[in-house]
Amino acid sequence: MSGLIKLSLAGRIMPPTPCSLCETARALVKRPKTGQQVCKECFFTVFETEVHNTIIQGDDGQGIFKRGERVAIGASGGKDSTVLAHVLSLLNQRYDYGLDLFLLSIDEGITGYRDDSLETVKQNQVEYGLPLKILSYDELYGWTMDRIVQQVGKKNNCTFCGVFRRQALDRGAAQLDIDHIVTGHNADDIAETVLMNIMRGDIARLGRCTAVTTRSEDTMRRSKPFKYAYEKEIVMYAYFKKLTYFSTECIYSPDAYRGHARVFLKDLEAIRPSAIIDIIHSGETFKLEQAVVKGMKPLQSCARCGYMSSNTICKACALLQGLEAGLDRSALKQSQDETSVLPDGQRMIPKYERLRRDVSKSASQIDGLEKPLKGMAIS
Repeated sequence: MSGLIKLSLAGRIMPPTPCSLCETARALVKRPKTGQQVCKECFFTVFETEVHNTIIQGDDGQGIFKRGERVAIGASGGKDSTVLAHVLSLLNQRYDYGLDLFLLSIDEGITGYRDDSLETVKQNQVEYGLPLKILSYDELYGWTMDRIVQQVGKKNNCTFCGVFRRQALDRGAAQLDIDHIVTGHNADDIAETVLMNIMRGDIARLGRCTAVTTRSEDTMRRSKPFKYAYEKEIVMYAYFKKLTYFSTECIYSPDAYRGHARVFLKDLEAIRPSAIIDIIHSGETFKLEQAVVKGMKPLQSCARCGYMSSNTICKACALLQGLEAGLDRSALKQSQDETSVLPDGQRMIPKYERLRRDVSKSASQIDGLEKPLKGMAIS
């Protein structure tokens, strides 16, 4: 941040730095992405305008949304999803996108973390007047992350959470008859993902991880309106707007592999602030050779739960089978066989199906959906 009263080498008081955009108000923010020193109001304008440009451009210049879509905001209560809910509600009104917005939260079952953050989501529901749906791991899989960590330890628990969470979002959206899911993944997150995929040699994900919008067969469209928004600017936006968000980190994430990519990225950013955007642009230019594409397994429906999978059973069903069998993390891979036969007495994930929209059914009549309260004015 800048704009504070400065002293010259001679000890004289220097005048405040003026905003580089309006040139009248005092600069309070130095943008990490551009180095511009701007006032608070100009910062709001450029931040919101950049997100709007990402929305109307998309990946192909055709825009992210279609008018009349039902859009679920993946809401965790953290800074990214809270700012996304605020900004998308604001831009939907300002530019008349014509979207029907919902909040969709996943309760992983992490005591002292997710239970507290969901209280923030419920407060956001009141502030923005949006319907809220909460779907829990316990309800869907019969396991909470606390129980999973007790079973497999802290080293590989993020694998379970990532697989289960992705499917839970699609399933929650299907229950709401949603057309589109948006998440708060920011530029830092995407740059980290590019680095992770390079380090792991994950060619399939490397080819699509920088896309604003992704979609596979029989799954929801997913978009990242904050693709070019730096994490630092999202924090500053939330601070100056006085938004309510939950800032505690997941108690199981310090051991995650992503943390190593994050530390590396922060070191690069300290040397060259544009490194984050540069890595994203590099990822955008990666193209898979046709021979590699042809060698990938075709997608099919999981023989057990019906969710999209490249194998006979999906990753979530395979992981659940290992948990139900009482295997530790060293033996889980051996449990992920190709058979569709469920061992006796083991739990099965409910069948995945997209519901046909009942136009006569209002949002408040959907099962498990908390009715929106009258929202506060968004500015």
